[in-house]
Amino acid sequence: MTTTESTTATGARRAGGPGPLAGRTVSRVGFGAMQLERLRDDRDTAVGIVRRAIALGIDHIDTAQFYGNGFANEVIREAVRPADGVLVVSKVGATPDPGGPYPMRLAQRPEELRAAVDDNLASLGLDQIPLVNLRRAATGPGLRAVGEQAVDIDDQLAVMTALRDEGKIGAIGISNVGIEELNRALPASPACVQNAYSLVSRTDEDLLELCLAENIAWVPYFPLGSSFPGMPKVTEEPAVRAAARALGHTPAQIGLAWLLHHAPNTMLIPGTADAGHLAANVAAGAVALDTATLAALDAVPSRSGDIIG
Repeated sequence: MTTTESTTATGARRAGGPGPLAGRTVSRVGFGAMQLERLRDDRDTAVGIVRRAIALGIDHIDTAQFYGNGFANEVIREAVRPADGVLVVSKVGATPDPGGPYPMRLAQRPEELRAAVDDNLASLGLDQIPLVNLRRAATGPGLRAVGEQAVDIDDQLAVMTALRDEGKIGAIGISNVGIEELNRALPASPACVQNAYSLVSRTDEDLLELCLAENIAWVPYFPLGSSFPGMPKVTEEPAVRAAARALGHTPAQIGLAWLLHHAPNTMLIPGTADAGHLAANVAAGAVALDTATLAALDAVPSRSGDIIG
């Protein structure tokens, strides 16, 4: 590993070490921007969280226009400077719906995907988004596509590929997919897959193995389980709590560290609106897990629920 690979453009040591994503080397511990909306009434603090993440060695930030109806993107635009060398990743497939039953609604049609990329470009102030994830809605937790929103993945990938050819996006990622969809997406050269996955929710192990074989980054969301009713939480697992006590870390840090140890193509995007939690997430990237601890954690059964929001 060279010095250039191990440090960010600002000279900070990369959180969690370096890893490849969309043709670049970035921190394996990134930052998910969804929770920044909690700071809507304290924009300066929100900007400060992002600046602190960069100072702690994070140069991989995950966002979307539908996070806080553009708020997260606006904060990132203000906080991230060109000299920081940050890889900004966004996603499409939904759009803000602040007056609806959920803060977002699905926007799966090809013309909606194109409009969402344009919205992200405008709110982020970029000429090109380095990586954009196509958020599918046929599987996984969250809203499910029905009616005109049930769009074939080939039609969606066609517009995403066109946007890449036009230079509006640099690389394509996909989210909420099964093994059949991932295989169909391979000709589009996906840079990453974002699926719900954690120590206690490992039903996508076949996808992870395919991603590893195809040099595709694995970017799990809900890396510690979820607050959705019915979905287990990593931090409540006895084996995780025992490892935390033995190693002097928090259960959350053990859960994040397990993901990094489990597969070398894993890139994390834990989100927070709290500076203390941010520091703890970054520190998880340096947690060492011995063979016995890994074996105990690997033995935890997968019990993921199939939650539809």
